[in-house]
Formats: sequence, C-alpha cells, structure tokens
Amino acid sequence: METAVHLRRFVAIFVALSFVLSAPAMAQTGGSEAQTQQTTTAPAKKPTTKQIQKALGIKADGVFGPKTKRAVKTYQRRNGLKVTGKADTATLRSLGLIGQPQNSGLDAAPAPIPADAKAILDQLAQCESGGNIAAESRDGRYFGKYQFSIATWEAMGGTGSPAEADEATQDALAYKLYQERGTAPWPACSAQLEDA
Repeated sequence: METAVHLRRFVAIFVALSFVLSAPAMAQTGGSEAQTQQTTTAPAKKPTTKQIQKALGIKADGVFGPKTKRAVKTYQRRNGLKVTGKADTATLRSLGLIGQPQNSGLDAAPAPIPADAKAILDQLAQCESGGNIAAESRDGRYFGKYQFSIATWEAMGGTGSPAEADEATQDALAYKLYQERGTAPWPACSAQLEDA
C-alpha cells in the first residue's frame, strides 16, 4: 500500500516536473515560429488591371475586357512574348510591374539562347550596331552590339563598358534583358522586326 502511494506521488512529481521543464522549450518554439512569421516577406501583390492598362498605354478603366486583351496580345507580339492575351508573369515582368527573379546573374555559365530569341536578338543587334561588338553611338551614350547604356548594362550584371566586353557576354546580357523586358529596351529597332 505504501509502495503504491509512493509510486503515485513519484508519478505526479514526474509529470509536474516534465511540464515545468518543457514549458520554456514550448515558449521558445512559439517565439521562433512567431519570429519566422514576422521575418517572412509577404508575396508581392499582383498589379491591378488599371496598373496594367496604364503600362500598356491604354485607357485605365479597371476592366479587363476585349480592348485590354487585344492590347496585351499586341504588346506580347511586339515584345517577343508568348501571345496569350493574359497578363501572365512574363508579360507583367516585361511591363516592369513585378520584380525580377533572383539568381539570374552571370556567376554561372550562361544558358544557351533559344533559337527564336536568338533570331530576334540578331535582328536587334543588326539594326542597333550592324552587329559590331565595339560600336559606340555618336552621342557616346550607348555601347556594344546591342547599344546598352551603362546603367542598363550594370543593372544586368555587366561591368566596365559594354563595347569592351566579349560577344558572348554581350549576347548573354542582351538575352537576360530580353527575358525581363522583351524588345521594349530597343524601341526603334523592335518596330522593324520581321515576324518570325
């Protein structure tokens, strides 16, 4: 009988001690979860229809109707994007309405440029500089095969003058820019592109 009483007391003390000892650990876990929730960045908000319409240069009435869909298709066609009529990620990125994905530097070897994009970039380079990697505009503001400004070149990860970079680097950064913004950075020449 005494053994049973002692055993019950021992179990009660053990349970109480277990609870007391685990409380700080539970509080600490709760704290780290709360901290994680606070430091996690919220996903970027999708642009509104009005923002999309303004970026397309059409009347911003906030209704994604047939006119807006046509404007999106026209923009996609002119900028070498997949023509869907939808404000997809690539289109929003090209319009500058959403940020760019991370890990897109030149630290690794550049991925091969797809044939359709290469054809467009070749036409742009021919129009911009005659394909001359050392070209410089008359006003001294644009350089290289694709006539980069220094600001755009550096934004794409380039260093120094674009006209001093090798052709593979110029091609890779032009493709990176094309992926982000379509043909918009080359407005005069993009208007002359042949339909692929």
